[in-house]
Order: sequence, then structure tokens, then C-alpha cells
Amino acid sequence: MVVRPPASEIPDAPGSYQFKDVEGRVLYVGKAKSLRSRINSYFANPATQHPRTVQMVATAETVEWIQVRNDVEALMLEYNLIKEHRPRFNVRLVDDKSFPYLAVTTSDRWPRARVMRGAKKKGTRYFGPYAHAYAIRETLDHLLRTFPIRTCSDNKLERHRKLGKPCLLFHIEKCSGPCVGEVTDDEYGTMVNDLCSFLGGDTEPVLEKLQVEMKEAAGELEFEQAARLRDRLATVQKAIERQQMVASRTEDLDVIGIAQDDLEAAVFVLFVRNGRVMGRRSFIVDKVEYLTDAELVDKVLEGVYDEEPASGMPKTVFVPFEPSDGELYAEWLALLRGSRVEIRVPQRGTKRELLETVERNADEEFTRHRLRRATDHNSRARALNELQRWLELPVSPLRIECYDMSHLQGSDYVGSMVVVEDGLAKKSEYRRFKVRTVDGNDDYAAMEEVLTRRLTNYLKDRALPIAERGKFQYPPQLLMVDGGKGQLGVAVRVLDELGLSDEIAVCALAKQLEEVFVPGRSDPIVIPRRSESLYLLQRLRDESHRFAVAYHRKLRNARMTTSILDGIPGLGPARKKRLVKELGGVNAVKKAGLEELQALSWLPDEVAVQVYAKVTGRST
Repeated sequence: MVVRPPASEIPDAPGSYQFKDVEGRVLYVGKAKSLRSRINSYFANPATQHPRTVQMVATAETVEWIQVRNDVEALMLEYNLIKEHRPRFNVRLVDDKSFPYLAVTTSDRWPRARVMRGAKKKGTRYFGPYAHAYAIRETLDHLLRTFPIRTCSDNKLERHRKLGKPCLLFHIEKCSGPCVGEVTDDEYGTMVNDLCSFLGGDTEPVLEKLQVEMKEAAGELEFEQAARLRDRLATVQKAIERQQMVASRTEDLDVIGIAQDDLEAAVFVLFVRNGRVMGRRSFIVDKVEYLTDAELVDKVLEGVYDEEPASGMPKTVFVPFEPSDGELYAEWLALLRGSRVEIRVPQRGTKRELLETVERNADEEFTRHRLRRATDHNSRARALNELQRWLELPVSPLRIECYDMSHLQGSDYVGSMVVVEDGLAKKSEYRRFKVRTVDGNDDYAAMEEVLTRRLTNYLKDRALPIAERGKFQYPPQLLMVDGGKGQLGVAVRVLDELGLSDEIAVCALAKQLEEVFVPGRSDPIVIPRRSESLYLLQRLRDESHRFAVAYHRKLRNARMTTSILDGIPGLGPARKKRLVKELGGVNAVKKAGLEELQALSWLPDEVAVQVYAKVTGRST
């Protein structure tokens, strides 16, 4: 348990504090206007504190703090530390889905419109998020006749450029044909800018432009062109109808609704720009620590604005409860926006009705989440408790690691490590190993090498300061190997040699009869076939096998797929890819002269000489 530091050592100033366990891992991160009073509050009578707070203090070994200049810096530091360390006693915000965005790749010469999910990329402008991908595609389909920018991939664009023929989208007037020079850079750039403005909510200029062009065409008796413009105007108006109007045209606001119980909360956010709904987002808050309504709003604001929304920062944020320090959060959001941001709880009128609508959406999202998670959470808890009982472990194995080997007649020998935490796969912790010291087919030796490397790295990391630790800093509570007594014996020997036998439990799962072997017992443990714990071990074993086989195939394919450009000094993967792309293929590189290669400004002359010598077979 952490020892209370002397009050005189704690500064009476703003900052962030961190409780750490005996291994130096961060358990909890908080912020405070006064570090002294806030840290001292954790050492009050446990009977007056929330059980989760008591558990955190009992688990912690040390408490540290970082002093900053003001409250806003303390808020930003706290959020960055939580994002970096993901402490187990801090609230977790979890997106239960990857929302689709309509993205325009503005950094390309010919920007492309496409549906994208996942992490945002530089040089791309995003609109949304939207609830469904089909809604984006329908909207984009309506807009392409008015803003005919490309939607094809870079490879398809390059293929049609070489053919000198446009694709079908050009012929049905849903692409302006940049691949065949049917549009200039300036004209294409204007279309892209107009589309981005339209998607950003500035729709009036587009409507007025189409109406003027339609009347001019009709006045010049170009009725076919006028009819086409009329149809484009109709499709644009359909797209506008999809952007629901919920406020006046001058209002930029975000509306946040929350539905909660003691353990979790569902958050639904509506992004409104120029009075129109430009996107929506929902996520789940795992309330690991006790939170008041005001503190929950604090965490939600930090999660929603961890990065700027695709539609930009709002002028006003409507929330169901006042944050614990409204001025602090308004100041932080103002720094992100570059101008004043107001945080309000609407009390009456249309804004209150809008908040109630968003809260109903949050209620529905929370209901769906609980229905999805109820059986899953219960089965995971049962699986871990059953494993503890069947394997006679001191605690439930919250972190399990499983290892498997893969090779083809001793070649491309690889090992895999997959990780389950709290019964769920944690793919960010998966690791792959190339076996270095084993010749031929010897699974036992390969397993010994992989386990020794993994656990030796753990021992090295454990001896370092927490900030300098690497990817193997967390030990498993259960180490599992795919196989029978032989593989189990290898794992036990490695643990004994490294002095980790008392710290890490180990087992093996044999494929044939699904029997579990543990040290010190000659007979296997036969877990019932319908047991959740056996199902968890089977899934873990199968996942480790899949991961190992996938890595083995990747290495084997890479070894069998060679290029004449491989092995040229100074020509790494990035340069090789750029060279092939700019010249139009490997055959084009073979035909290129030395002067043509040296004319590439990014390719050093000595590397160009090496390339020329390799592809032509003669020196310069």
C-alpha cells in the first residue's frame, strides 16, 4: 500500500499526479488545482471513501506528481498521460464501432472522394462521422453529377492514364476525367473546393450557381444543358435534405447526450454546423472510478475533443450537466478553436428539445450496448473464474499469453505470442518472432528460444524506469503453450532458469483430446467440453496458431517473390516503390537510361549508377 507523502513535500499548485504499483506501472492519473489537498484526500478514512478509490490506494505502491503553471495545462497533461499509459483505475472511453467518414484526399494532385474509417490521415479532409456507410455513398452519388471528382483508386487512375481512355464514370458524367486530361488543374481544384464547402454546410452558393447557370442555358436556348443543370439541382437538393436542419443557419454547436448506470455510460454526440446535422458519434464510458455527473461530463468532453472533429470546433457545446469546472473546460476548448467556446445546459425552448432528442438516442445506444455485452461479459467472467478453479491459480488470470510455432520443413521458422486481457484479445500486444538459432525441424528448441527471448526482455524491462520500458514490460498471469507434456516441459524449464516459476503460472493445451497439462501433475486436467474456460483456451490456441501461420506465409511469400531491384545498395523499400511508381513499372526501370535515372532529384547519383548496373548487367 502506498505511504502517505509528507504534506510539506507536495506543492500547493496545479498539476497532475500518478499512483503507481510495485512494478512502476501507472494505476491512476488525476489532475488538481492544488496537488497538496487533492493527494492528501486519498489518505482519509477509508470508510468515508468509495470502494474503488480504497482499492486503488491499496494496490498502489507510490504516488508521484508533476507541477504545471495553470489549470488548463494540468487538464492537458492529465489527458495525455491517460492516453499514454491507459491506467486500469481511470475511466475508459471505448468506441464500440468504427464510424465511417466521407473523406477527400486534398493532398493528391487529383483529390479523390471516398468512404474511410479508422485513424485520420494527414492531407485528407473528413466530413462526418455518419451512422451508416450506405448513407454516405448515396449522398456522394447524388453529388458527383454536380461535383464530378474522381472516386477511383490511384492504381485505376494510373491504369486509365496509360490507356488514354476514361472509365465508365466519365461517360455517365460522374467523373470529370482527370486521367485523360479532360479537366485542368484549376477547374478540378475549384470542384474540390466547392464540394468541401457544400459538405461543410455552405450550400446556398452551390444552389444559386446552379440556378443561374440553368436560367442562362435556357435563355440561350440550350435546353439540353438546362435540363442537365435542372437534374443536378434536384440531386443537390436531395443531398441537402439528408442534412437535417435543427438550428438557425448561423449556429455551430455540438449536442452531447448521456445515459448511464453505476458502471457504464453511453454517449451520443450530434455535430451541427450552419444549423445542419453534419455528423454523429457514440461511444461507451467504462466507469472504472467513481464519478459524479459533473465529473462524467469532464471525461466525456476530454474524449470527444481529444482531436478536432471533422466538422471543426463548435461555438457552443450543449451538455446535460454542468462540468465540474466549466470555466476551465471552456478555456481549453477555446484554445483548440482559437476563439471563445461556450458550454451550456439548455433549460427551455428548441435547444432543450434538441438535447432531449440526443439523450433519447443515447438511451437507445445504451440499451443496445447492454444487450450486446450482457452475455459476453458474464461468459468472460465465468471463463476466468473457472480457469482459476480448474488450474488452482491464486487469482483469476486477467492476462494470458499463448505461444505457437510455425514452419515448413524447418524453413522460415517463426513463433507467435497472442494476448488475452480480461477475456478479450488485445491485438496491440501480439508479438511475432523469427527463430534464429534452430536448424531443421525442432519445435522444442524453437519454443525454448521464443520463451527465453520474451521473458528475458521482461526481466530487462522490469529493471528499467517505467518511462524507458519496452513492449515486454507486462508479465502474464498464465503462460499457455500449444502442445502437450513436451512443450509444457520446455516452458517450465525456461521459467525455472529465469527464476520466474513462482511468479508465472503455466499450462499446455493438447489438440487431440483438448486436455490441459500443468506442472507437477502426470495426468491431464479434463475440463468439461461445454465449459466457458475450455472455450477460452481453445480460442486462444487457435488464434496463436492463425497468427503464427500468417507470419510464416508472409515470410515465405517474401522469400519466393524477388525483384531485380532487390539488394541494390541505397535502394530501400521506400525508394524502390517510388522508383517503380514514377517510371511506370519494373520493365520501365530496366529500359531507363542512366541519364534518366540520374535526372530523378530524390535519387542519389551513386544509387542511380547501382540501379543502372544491376538492371542492365553492365557497369558505367
